[in-house]
Amino acid sequence: MTQLTLLTKIYNSHQVGQLDAILQGFSEGLDVKTFFAGILAGKWVLVEVSGEDEAVVTKLLERDIGFCPIHFANVKKFSALKGFVTGFKQSEQELQIDVGVVRPALVSASIPLKRLQANFADGREVSLQHISELWGFCENLPLCLKVLNVNVDKNSIECEFEDAQIRKLQSWKQSLLDRLLVIGASKIEVDAAVEQAGLRRDIIEVEPLGIFEHALVCKLGTDAAGMIGIIGRRMRKAKFVVFNPKRIYQEARSL
Repeated sequence: MTQLTLLTKIYNSHQVGQLDAILQGFSEGLDVKTFFAGILAGKWVLVEVSGEDEAVVTKLLERDIGFCPIHFANVKKFSALKGFVTGFKQSEQELQIDVGVVRPALVSASIPLKRLQANFADGREVSLQHISELWGFCENLPLCLKVLNVNVDKNSIECEFEDAQIRKLQSWKQSLLDRLLVIGASKIEVDAAVEQAGLRRDIIEVEPLGIFEHALVCKLGTDAAGMIGIIGRRMRKAKFVVFNPKRIYQEARSL
């Protein structure tokens, strides 16, 4: 039997069944049992895999979901990481990202404000909170990172966004389409809420960001903020954040 820590978070107890159903899809047709085994510090998902084909399922899970590094020693300079924003209220000078390092102590990665200003504010001295609000850097948003420095003495990990992550966010801006970020809901829950709210004609697609994180891509002219009250009644445990490209362009012109 192998115990693994998936690179995904779970937000409430009723999502355990949904996660189990997803895990069974990885085991279908194989001599293996895969099931939810608990939660690690920071809401990271533990799973157990056992059977003759556990090596096969482990590779599939690594490819499609990924595993947390768990131990600080497993984080290497220039390696790729995926993490979840823990917020920007702890510091005005860096964005904190939970990357799944919990041993020997819980360690978050950080992206210095200067790097965020260079990538998302043309180098201008814009506050971390303002950049976060403009670009939707909300708590538990999954992001892809590259490690720049690992300081063993200070127990710190300095990162920047991966180039692919920057390109993705820039493409969101250039599309001029609003996106409603939904944090803490499965694809099934999001699709059901969109249907029940009668919003299918206003949504181009549901873009997966993680297992329980999605972006509703709005049709041109559809206001994402206006949908929160409608769809929020059907996903009361989820968090909603608006990504508005027009506002980003307007802010750039005003500075």
